[in-house]
Amino acid sequence: MHLIGAIERRFAAIVSQMSQWDPQSLLSRFNRAPAGCWLALPQDFATVLGAGLDIAERTGGAFDPTHGRAAALLGFGAVTVDRPPTRGELDEAFESTGWQRLALDRTSRRVRQPGGLWLDLSAIAKGFAADAVSHLLAEQGVEDALVEIGGELVGRGLRPDGQPWWVDVEDPPGVALPPLRIGLHEIAIATSGDYVRGAHTLDPRTGRPLGASVISASVVHESAMMADGWATALTVLGPEAGIAVATREDLSARLVTRSRDATERISPRLARMIEA
Repeated sequence: MHLIGAIERRFAAIVSQMSQWDPQSLLSRFNRAPAGCWLALPQDFATVLGAGLDIAERTGGAFDPTHGRAAALLGFGAVTVDRPPTRGELDEAFESTGWQRLALDRTSRRVRQPGGLWLDLSAIAKGFAADAVSHLLAEQGVEDALVEIGGELVGRGLRPDGQPWWVDVEDPPGVALPPLRIGLHEIAIATSGDYVRGAHTLDPRTGRPLGASVISASVVHESAMMADGWATALTVLGPEAGIAVATREDLSARLVTRSRDATERISPRLARMIEA
């Protein structure tokens, strides 16, 4: 019970900072803050936002945590919508976005609201939460564990039989690909795709819903947070650019693309991992 309580408190702390569903969360308060306002950030929030901005910079904005307003208009977030947004509404939301508009002072851990900008950390915060629980378990003396939050998994230590935590990478419905099994030993995996919850990915470069060229993107990484964010970014980039960026960044990634027959694309680093 002590361990369960510790996990629940850790979750509550993360939700109180980064949830768009909680109007009193730090994220919600930032989104309502007036232009020019600086908000102090707890370490968790600063870590997640900093990671998101790093991926944004590395991908030319294919990952961008500043599109909360457009996502809300499209019904991808916590706001209930009763009609599709007009083109004018989406254009106005798009004009207020841009990761370059955020001033994040990483030393003093504070961020400036440039005016009208809504953060949305849902594409990276689940991975952070999985990392956080894994670290908490280690601090509590649990060295062997598999943590799963919303499809993002972290494997630490070994199973009772001495094997790593084997997980099968899920194929989208109706897609038959060669089985891909990953041993999670001190690593994590995250998958981004629209086949579970329906289309919910925004292309930050246009402010519009993403097309369906990539059905699923999976990334294996030392950090579930980074795997989570990179999986979303590669989905947005598409098959060719996504694999090119995964190769440049030395990421272990698999992209499943939509064509007449589903096609699997694997980055060089993941290919080496499979062959080892």
